[in-house]
Parts: sequence; structure tokens; C-alpha cells
Amino acid sequence: MNFLNAILIGFKEVWAHKFRSLLTMQGIILGVASLVAMAAVVAGMENGMKETMIATGGADKVLLQQQPVPAYQEHRADEAPGRTMVDVQALRKSAPLIRLVSPEMAFQEYVTITHGDKMVNPSECVGVWPAVLDMNLHTLEHGRFFNELDEENANSVCVIGTGIRDELFGNPEKTGQEIVPIGELININGQPFTIVGMFTHYESEQERKERELAKSKPAEKRAGPVRKRGWGGRGGWAFYSKNYTIYIPLNTMWLKFRSATGTNSIPDPRLTDIDMKVASLDLLEPALQQVRNVLLLTHKGIEDFSFQTQENQIENINTQIHKARLSGGIIAGISLLVGGIGIMNIMLASINERIREIGICKAVGATGSAIFLQILVEAVVIAVVGALLGLFASYNVVELVTIMAPSQNAPVIKPEVMVIAMLFSAGVGIIAGLFPAFKAAKLDPIQALRRD
Repeated sequence: MNFLNAILIGFKEVWAHKFRSLLTMQGIILGVASLVAMAAVVAGMENGMKETMIATGGADKVLLQQQPVPAYQEHRADEAPGRTMVDVQALRKSAPLIRLVSPEMAFQEYVTITHGDKMVNPSECVGVWPAVLDMNLHTLEHGRFFNELDEENANSVCVIGTGIRDELFGNPEKTGQEIVPIGELININGQPFTIVGMFTHYESEQERKERELAKSKPAEKRAGPVRKRGWGGRGGWAFYSKNYTIYIPLNTMWLKFRSATGTNSIPDPRLTDIDMKVASLDLLEPALQQVRNVLLLTHKGIEDFSFQTQENQIENINTQIHKARLSGGIIAGISLLVGGIGIMNIMLASINERIREIGICKAVGATGSAIFLQILVEAVVIAVVGALLGLFASYNVVELVTIMAPSQNAPVIKPEVMVIAMLFSAGVGIIAGLFPAFKAAKLDPIQALRRD
């Protein structure tokens, strides 16, 4: 008996006992479906996390955070200066491993942006330098950014995201025409500002595909506006935040909005953030040590600062992905193990039903190895057919997961995972069929023929 005939007989045996074979395959089907679906969900999570990391500045970004002074310096807590422009100038001058420094000064109160009778609360309204464009990977689509004159004269100018534009001037996808509010006046907490620039619209890869797909459909079939603004949309919080950002010159923020919070008629000089980018990720640790040395000098030895790096975020992403894959693999492995036990049971039952058939085959010259191969191939055929049905079911499982628990990025079914699932299922079939095959191969033909 050649291998091809063994496979054909295996399929005939599965077809002859369709319902029994389908029940036997349930464990394999569920195992493969859960393995592929879990891998797809994890791949979607990974894509979303990486997109978010890139949207917030990339892997080489470092955030200088303010923290309480250490316990051994509590007696000097009142002397802690916080983050100031002195730190920024010192870092630019004395930290060559830092290629970019971007100071930010935010409002210390609730921010409201108005235009006529329309109002919006931005996710971020801060005073910045032009370095913020490279720091946060912003792209200016219309108009210009601030220049040295805007900063020096504390001009009342601003650059907005498309979310601000949509709320105050209208959404182009709803109006059907492009809206570019360059030169328009808006009020920031009652102060008039002129819009001089607008960023491009930021969205995740999944949101972009959905928007393009919706545009390709006839207008009457569209369910409604495509662009999502909520925190729960697939655009993710990072893209939402960038679209609802408004920037003004740092000096404007300091003089016009911090004067009321200062002392002795001097505006509060403390910065909200100092973001940095290292010259090379390979030199991250030396760069941070260099920054620490500089800041200890400007802070007079008081260590009231700490660092938050995107490298930490990458490690967190890898840890979460590893845990998700491990848990999903364990669940799928248990399902496949149960499926293998089912295959072994059904093959043993099949041998008991076919003892006389096996005895006849041996009596007319079939070898033990041929019987062994036939039973083993039948077990593998059941496992492989179950795996194929599991792959088909995995698409439906992924769609169900997408509907019931939408995430920042849709699940992504990867071909390599499907191949692994198929190979693993075939391996389960081989292992499950070994014992029944050995048992069948060792049957004595005379004893088998005597069986009723």
C-alpha cells in the first residue's frame, strides 16, 4: 500500500462516519481557531501599541519628569526649583548626547477654545518651541509654525489640529468642502489668537483603511461620518490627542497666562514638561547620565527629577505581548491536547470495529507496517481536516471578537500562524495515532478472524 492510497482510504473512512469524525475533530477545530484568533488579536494589539509609541514621539524620546525630592533631601524640598528654562539652556549647551530639547508650558487651569457660538476643550494646549514638531512627530499641512519674531514679541498666534478645526469651523467630510481656517481668530480662555497653521489629520492604519473603504462605497450606503473622535475609537488616544492639540509660542504662554500665577509680578517660570531626544539609542544610558549631571548642577544637587523613556514603553509592549501569546498558546494547546485524546479514542474504537477487516488484510499478505501506516494516516487525516475547519472558523471568531471587543487596531491573521497551527495539528494527529496504529499492527490474523 502506497502513501497516496493510505490517504485516500483515510478520507473515505472519515466520510463514511461523518458525524462521528466531526465530533472527534471538535477539539482540533476549537484549538486551531483559538490559536489563530488569539495570535490575530495579539498582532493587532502589537500594531496598535507600536503606532501609539511612534505617534507620541518615537523610541528615542525621553521625558524629564518632576518628582518629590528623595527622603534624605526632604529638608531642602523648599529649594527645589522644578523644571525651568535654565535647565533647557544648560542641556542645550552641556549635553552633546542630547540632539533635541523641547520645553513645554501648559495652562494651570481649565482651557476652553471658542469661535463664535462654538466651543471645544482641547486635549492639549501648551506653549512650545518649534522643536516640538520633531519631538512629537507633527506634520504641518497648512500655513506655518511659529518663528523667532512670534516668540520674541509674544505674538498671539496658534497652530491647531484638525479636531479643533472640525469642532469650531466644521468637518470637511460633513460639509463636502475643504476647510482651512488660516487667519481666523479664536479665543483661548477669552484671549484672541490668530490661527497661522494647521497640522495634518492623524489616524491609525486601521482607521485609514476604514475611511478609504467607506469612501469607495456609494453615498447612500454610508452609515454616517467616518472620522472617529472618541477615546474608544480605533484611532487610539494618541491620534485623538494630536488632532485636538493647539500650540502657542512659549513666551506668549509665559507672559499672557502665567503672569497671574507668579510672585512679585514675575510670571511663574516653571515648565510643565521638558522633552528630549537622544543622539543615538545605543547611547541612551550615557545620555541620561549626562543629563543627570547637568541637572544636578542647575538644581544645586537636589534630585527632584526622573526620566521616562520610550524604551520602557517598548519593554512594556514586549512583556504584554509575550504574556498574551503565552496565555493564548496554553489555551490552544490544551484544546489541541483534548482533540488528540479524542482522536486516539475514536481510532481505538475504529480498530475494535475493524478487527476482522484487519485480520483479512493480514491473511492476504498485508504487513504490520502497512497496517500501522494506514491507521496512522487516518488519524492524521482527521487532525488535518479538523485543522482546516478550525482555520475557517478562526475568521468568524476574529470577526466576532472585533464586534464584541473593538480595540485600537483590528486583529491581524498571519499566514505563518496558520501554518504553525496546521503543523501542530498534524503532529497531534501523529502522536494520537501511534498507540492505535501499534495495536492494530500487532494484531494476530488468526485471532482477528475468529472475532465475531
